[in-house]
Amino acid sequence: MRYIRYAILAAIAVVLIVLALANRGSVTLNTLPGGLAEFPGMSVLSYSVELPLFIVGFGGVLAGLLLGFVWEWIREHKHRAEVVRKQSEVKKLERELRRKEAKQNEGKDEVLALLDKAG
Repeated sequence: MRYIRYAILAAIAVVLIVLALANRGSVTLNTLPGGLAEFPGMSVLSYSVELPLFIVGFGGVLAGLLLGFVWEWIREHKHRAEVVRKQSEVKKLERELRRKEAKQNEGKDEVLALLDKAG
């Protein structure tokens, strides 16, 4: 199974390298469109940078993955909170059970208390 995983990862790496080599041309990324950047006061927000196309593509994929992970983490918060609440309830009930068993076995011989607890 490990070798299958390595083979798939190697295939993905080869595809990504081929894509990077095929898309080495430079593109200009602008934070604002040309018409909007000409409005007064908007020049502060206007930036541009030249990058190879494959970096833009890989960056977009990476940003999408990160956004998806964060979205799922936020979406699953209610489930994690419910698990924490149930775990604390179980601990509370276990403490209560131990107290009741200790009270029930009070005054008994230790061996008999262990036998009662075992079954």
